[in-house]
Amino acid sequence: MFTSARKTTPALDYVSIIRSVYGDRRAMLAGAFASAFAAGLSAYKAQSAPLYVIAFAFVIIGVVRYLNMRAFWYAAIDSDDAEAAEQWENRAVAIGSGLALVYGMWCLVSMLIVQDPYAELVSASLSIAVMVGICARNFGLDRLVAIQMLAVIAPLSLGLLLRGDIYHPVLAILLFVMLTSFRKLAGDIRSILLSAVHGRVEASRLAAELDMAMTTLEHGLCMLDERGVISVANERALRLFSQVGLPQLIGRPFGSVLADLADSKTLPRTTVDRLADLISTRVAGKVLLCLPGNRYYEVTVSSRLERCVLLFEDISERVASEERINFMARHDTLTNLPNRTYFGELASEDMTARRLPEARERLVSLMIIDVDDFKHVNDTSGHIVGDELLVQVASRLRQTLPGDAVLARLGGDEFVIYRGAVGDAGQARSDAAAILAAFTDPFILDGLTLPVTVSVGVATSSVASEPLDDLMTKADLALYSAKGDGKARSQIFHAQMDIDYHYRQRLKADLRDAVHDGALTLAFQPLLDIATRKVMTCEALARWNHPELGIIPPSTFIPLAEEMGLISEITAWVIQRAAQQCSQWPADVAVAVNISARDFRASDLGALVDRALATSGLSPSRLEIEVTETAVIEEREIAQRVLTDLAKKGIAIALDDFGTGYSSLSYLNALPFTKLKIDRSFVADIASNPRSLRLLANVARLGRDLDLTVIAEGVETEAQLDTMLAHTEIQQVQGYYFSRPLPERDICELIGRLNAETYPAETNRRHG
Repeated sequence: MFTSARKTTPALDYVSIIRSVYGDRRAMLAGAFASAFAAGLSAYKAQSAPLYVIAFAFVIIGVVRYLNMRAFWYAAIDSDDAEAAEQWENRAVAIGSGLALVYGMWCLVSMLIVQDPYAELVSASLSIAVMVGICARNFGLDRLVAIQMLAVIAPLSLGLLLRGDIYHPVLAILLFVMLTSFRKLAGDIRSILLSAVHGRVEASRLAAELDMAMTTLEHGLCMLDERGVISVANERALRLFSQVGLPQLIGRPFGSVLADLADSKTLPRTTVDRLADLISTRVAGKVLLCLPGNRYYEVTVSSRLERCVLLFEDISERVASEERINFMARHDTLTNLPNRTYFGELASEDMTARRLPEARERLVSLMIIDVDDFKHVNDTSGHIVGDELLVQVASRLRQTLPGDAVLARLGGDEFVIYRGAVGDAGQARSDAAAILAAFTDPFILDGLTLPVTVSVGVATSSVASEPLDDLMTKADLALYSAKGDGKARSQIFHAQMDIDYHYRQRLKADLRDAVHDGALTLAFQPLLDIATRKVMTCEALARWNHPELGIIPPSTFIPLAEEMGLISEITAWVIQRAAQQCSQWPADVAVAVNISARDFRASDLGALVDRALATSGLSPSRLEIEVTETAVIEEREIAQRVLTDLAKKGIAIALDDFGTGYSSLSYLNALPFTKLKIDRSFVADIASNPRSLRLLANVARLGRDLDLTVIAEGVETEAQLDTMLAHTEIQQVQGYYFSRPLPERDICELIGRLNAETYPAETNRRHG
């Protein structure tokens, strides 16, 4: 029935209730002494010893309660220590019940033993007052309230019941009703107080959480009341506005804050008006604020009822990241120049503007710049040096160009320049000349001094509706022409280039069909021993007889085949066909096939050669592979591996066109060459120019010293042949003096005729 409040009350509330019971010990002691004085006064009036005992009991219990209350506060129990609090509750119940019992006995003695009206009135009055105090003071502990009131009312009611009349027992019954109502009153007070405490705790918790949320919120926050006045602002919001010269926010109308920002030019008027409109109309929305120092804030406006909340999110890093991503998407990462896509946007935007009436007569120019022999820089110096070269090339171009020019990198070693307003074609030529002049000084790269030149293709247009792609195509054709003319020069597009371009496009399409349909043929040009005039080798040369355009020179269709990636298919066919034809010649005659740089990358030469030899039954010693210095330089590692494998099979390796490339003697030593073919440029004037003759003789001697068979190309006159015989150590010759390249059906006849005849060393005859 009388259980501890610990079982039904949360620990925090329970400890708080125990502390309230032990509160204000001085007032409790004063009440005990007052009761003792009243009991002593009634004892004196009635001259009653039992009442003196009662008065003394009040003093003793009051002192005990005081000491107990002081001990409680010295104990300083924790706010959630329910176990310790229960011990102090038990002590309070024991001592409080004793005090209540003294009050009850005071009433009982006054009514049954003393029977003094004053004593009865004082004891009953004070006891009833004490019951009210019990409810008011100890309402939190139902057990203490119930026991104390029972300890008072039971003796008091007993005294009333034993008075011997009908009226006093009725009063006794009413006292028990009072006990119930007082207990209920105490319970109600306890519920009200606990509810208030819980409400206050919850409010404090919510306030603390709100304060924590606003303090730790990564965004600035301002709350406006129904008048638009800032009623709440967190630290970040205060810091944000303090940075723009507005340290005071709380209590200010937000409209005045916006007005100050607009007047100080901190925010543009359009932004201020947009933000003010959202606030005034209580419409949700977002506004971007761009503040000094490249700080960007996104303001989110939210409204409910008459209040408005503004959330300031710092998006500066996000904006910076987006700008970086946008920059990377539109610019070349190496040179930071606009890339092809962004260049197209910039140039197209300007060309679109030309369609306006006032701009239609404006001449525009577009230049494509290509770094000459850039692949050689990458191959010989490495890609790091190559990248640094591109960066410096971009820097020189920037410094050379006028401010209105748009410079971009198309990719690789190609750059493009667009000018939306040039005076005339002469100005475009001057721009190109300035670019060429900018590359007269060499580049200093990682301690290396590299002379670098560029080729420039220029296209101009005064047609307002001309597409950018057409202008790019024209500039590209002009660049192709400039490089074809020897590089390190510029070329302006003209109509013939367009004709040549479409001609090339047709040749490309027809060449692809010719390769796939087997429409190419072979021609063979003999290489003769200079002393015996016998054919030692025949060089296999691809030929293309176009059904409509006639004979297409190899100098035209071979570069096209390399450009289209068809050269390896042609090489494979030539090797197979040449081996087949050679197998029908005399056993002492070999066949030579030219190999390009692309063949090293795009095909398995070893497998091609093995297959051709196996199919034709040709001995490896009768097959020769000719490579140029350029091909070896471009693919040195692959070339060395492939050529070494071929040489091990007994196949002869010839270095073709010696003297036209880089003429690095290291290649002669590093690669398994057996023949050295001197280019025709060394032979052209040896009969009339002693200097040329000495050069040819020295080159031939170099080849002989390296144990190479030396061959001279381009022998066209008897004087050239006689000079070689008299002054050089050349062993074999090739040229029109003996024979032009012959078709398959004629070469066998020539070999048979020349190899069957014997020529004295001083006799010369020409065949072909």
